[in-house]
Amino acid sequence: MSFPAELIRDFVNTYDVESDTDELASPAELALWLRERGLAGLRDRATDDDLLIAHALREGLRAALRREPAALPALPLRVRTGHDGRPELTPVDHGVAGGLARIAAAALGAGWDRLKVCAEGTCQWAFIDSSKNRSRSWCSMRICGNRTKTRAYRARKRGSRHPQGSNTDTV
Repeated sequence: MSFPAELIRDFVNTYDVESDTDELASPAELALWLRERGLAGLRDRATDDDLLIAHALREGLRAALRREPAALPALPLRVRTGHDGRPELTPVDHGVAGGLARIAAAALGAGWDRLKVCAEGTCQWAFIDSSKNRSRSWCSMRICGNRTKTRAYRARKRGSRHPQGSNTDTV
């Protein structure tokens, strides 16, 4: 299993807002995704209800990364004391429901202040901000940052143009 921040990032990014593609479009794809990350066993099968919970969890986490209030679906979790004496959330169940619960629990240890969602409205890709001052706004400056800055530049240029035939000299 990957680090909590990477797990959350990868799970949120199973839906690509820009291209409207979903890696978790079916229960079978959900079960496979969880198995590939050690969150479900080989014999675990996902149901349509599991898929609905996964989608709600994913979009709840995306909203939380945008720093918006978010409700996460009910998942089988319990609080227990960890090896260091601190409380931790652990899944009650195994299988697909347990795997989804582990993703929700990972949010607590995920380095939340480093996890963000791209500020480009058409993107919404989750990323880990590795900048020293945690000031990154876009998943990629080259793509999304450039799009945003180009749009802002063009909007300023349009706003500064004078209508054709208008007199720009005033007395």
